[in-house]
Amino acid sequence: MGDYDEETAFLGQTGPYFWTTFFLLNTVFVSTGFNGLYMVFVGAVPEHHCLIPDSNLTEDWRNAIIPITRVNGEEVQSKCSRYRLDVVRNLSAAGYVPGRDVNLTSLEQERCLDGWNYSKEIYQSNIVTEWDLVCDNQWKVPFASSTLFVGYLFGSLISGQFSDRFGRKKAVFFSLAAQCVSVLLQSFSQSWKMFCIMYLFVGASQISMYISAFVLGTELLSKTMRVIFATLGAFLYYCIGYMTLPWIAYFIREWRTFLAVLSMTSVVYIPLWWFIPESPRWLVTQGRVEEAEIIVRHAARKNKVNAPPVIFTGSLAISPNRKYTMVDIMKSNNIRCITLMCLLLWMAINIGYFGLSLNTSNLSGNPFMNCFLSAISEAPAYIISTWLLKKCPRRVLLSVFLIIGGGVLPLIQFIPKTLHYLALALEMTGKFGFTMAFGVVYVYTAEIYPTVLRNVGMGMCSSAARIGSITAPYVIYLGTYNKVLPYIVMGSITLASSVVNYFLPETLNRDLPETVEQMQECQPFCSGPKRRKLIINGGRSDTPLQENKSEI
Repeated sequence: MGDYDEETAFLGQTGPYFWTTFFLLNTVFVSTGFNGLYMVFVGAVPEHHCLIPDSNLTEDWRNAIIPITRVNGEEVQSKCSRYRLDVVRNLSAAGYVPGRDVNLTSLEQERCLDGWNYSKEIYQSNIVTEWDLVCDNQWKVPFASSTLFVGYLFGSLISGQFSDRFGRKKAVFFSLAAQCVSVLLQSFSQSWKMFCIMYLFVGASQISMYISAFVLGTELLSKTMRVIFATLGAFLYYCIGYMTLPWIAYFIREWRTFLAVLSMTSVVYIPLWWFIPESPRWLVTQGRVEEAEIIVRHAARKNKVNAPPVIFTGSLAISPNRKYTMVDIMKSNNIRCITLMCLLLWMAINIGYFGLSLNTSNLSGNPFMNCFLSAISEAPAYIISTWLLKKCPRRVLLSVFLIIGGGVLPLIQFIPKTLHYLALALEMTGKFGFTMAFGVVYVYTAEIYPTVLRNVGMGMCSSAARIGSITAPYVIYLGTYNKVLPYIVMGSITLASSVVNYFLPETLNRDLPETVEQMQECQPFCSGPKRRKLIINGGRSDTPLQENKSEI
């Protein structure tokens, strides 16, 4: 098979075609910032206490019927219990005054049998207030959140197969339509179970769209713009959606209307079907060379360059009957070794990133502003990682970012309670490192896998990432036993993954591999010595050459 980058080198590295494709594809990622994080508001737990039905209670007893408990050193009203209503009603009717005639601590308590009263200071309604997901049912909120990541897991596996079989472009727009419908149906949920089921479909369609659009952009753009797209493009446009989300939530505080509006934002992407082309790389690997040439010639006209009479040689095409699946990844020891290391990297990065993101949600203050600040803090990390990716080896960069992300977390346990701002600064430094690692690992993984396996490989790695994101809430839950345990676990896993990263092949300034054979030439350090054929006077010798210093 020939080299696609060499065959299309006449297009140049930049030009109107590449820039137009760059911006059109990046707009798709804005929707992922909307639909991946709206649970921050839809599942937020407002201030609440037991509902006291209308009854003949004095004002003193109505104010005293909710017990006072101590939480984190502060006295607050109980959220899940009240003094027995029948007892309080009798005491009120008898003229007793709480605290003076009656010792409240001696009164029997009961659960919120009549429901809860929720504060509407921030949210008019959400799934918590509609289905009473508090107290004994409070586990349903994180469970609902986890269904999104479970959907990510299934979508990661399915999208690779779908995209490799039917094309990158069809996968992007089918997933976009599925996401729009899923969010819209979720806004009509009549129960918590229906909400969770639809959230699973939201996750599956969203990650499928993200991966397919990422791969499509990687294969459509030149080597120079590929790095910009995969970091400053995809992730920065995701941040734009993330930063816009709290403003939409601020003005629409009723959750059903909020979700309906978010779903309708996908309609603006319909015209892009006629402007975003299919991947010529994928078409060539399917044997559809004529269709690929039409797209490349159109790109040449937009870039105002002359295309050769024959763009792709006959050796460039692969038999369309050859379909690659996850089984092909496991056949080769080299690809299997690389894949296992990539899986560990993606899992570790997601545990750290989502773990710290979930932890910062406990910060006090305006939730809309907190969400906006959390989103805007990621932008510098993406910009810096984009600049560094142009010049620095991927392997070194990823290891450094992992050490920054995981190395500072174990230090938090040594910070005194009086210096909580320093602990917060270290935690933000850790998130900064994980965010930069996110930007690098996407580019790195896409450059490692060949075209015929790229979407399958990215799908498998994304599945490992989903396992990490599903695990992250439970890592944070370890803080209920010891507050430093989450940091120790996340830090240890991340530092271990930085060591594993050392054994991956370097991809800086290398053309994207097209076939499995070309990928196997990029041997990782763990695959052992490589056997090569010795060419002597035009003939072939079967004598293996061991690639070590003694034979150089």
